[in-house]
Amino acid sequence: MKYYAYENFKNDTDALLEKVSKSFSPDAIVAIARGGLTLSHALAEGLNIRKVQSIRTELYDADNKRDTLTIFGDCGFSNEIKKVLVVDDIADSGETLEAVMQHLACGFGEIEFLSCTLFYKKTSIYEPHFWINEADDWIDFFWERDFKRK
Repeated sequence: MKYYAYENFKNDTDALLEKVSKSFSPDAIVAIARGGLTLSHALAEGLNIRKVQSIRTELYDADNKRDTLTIFGDCGFSNEIKKVLVVDDIADSGETLEAVMQHLACGFGEIEFLSCTLFYKKTSIYEPHFWINEADDWIDFFWERDFKRK
């Protein structure tokens, strides 16, 4: 298990902002809850985007992967939204990102959806459009560890 500290997050988010802003100008952000919420907020600030929504998925119970992925809720976009950045913390198996991207594309075919994560595993079935780190171990994010009540 690899601990991922706030300082790493800050530096990697800056690098991700640079990557995204070079080739994509999103009108809105969709955070995949819960893992993508912290990163989505930081990216929204850095890209000056106020249109942020979330969609919740469940594939893991703690460290245990479920047999099926469940998507809860949906998003709504006004006619002015043409490009959306879909944000999660990691493309581990890739199942979550792949399912959410398909779900959004089916519901909003006229919108361009691109994805981004802090981490990507080469064994993932889905590669995000933008990512910073290659993961080869379980990532213990600071927001998962540092705020736990003992």
